[in-house]
Amino acid sequence: MEILLWIIFGALAGWIASIIMKTNGSQGTISDIIMGVIGAIVGGFIMNLFGQSGVTGFNLYSLVVAVIGAVVVIYIGRIIRNK
Repeated sequence: MEILLWIIFGALAGWIASIIMKTNGSQGTISDIIMGVIGAIVGGFIMNLFGQSGVTGFNLYSLVVAVIGAVVVIYIGRIIRNK
């Protein structure tokens, strides 16, 4: 059950990030989930660099951290793709 919750959380974070980065038309649900899960990891790492906690569970703070990470992942993907 917990894995299902993480997939839903990742999909939500990835979807929000894709809207922010205006890639929601070209990304599918699977891409949103992957970006959200990777974004949570990247966001946690970024927050740790600033001395803050990363993803702490299923709460608003963790969602914001995951969205920030997913935005960074999408941005890096754009840079790599355009080279």
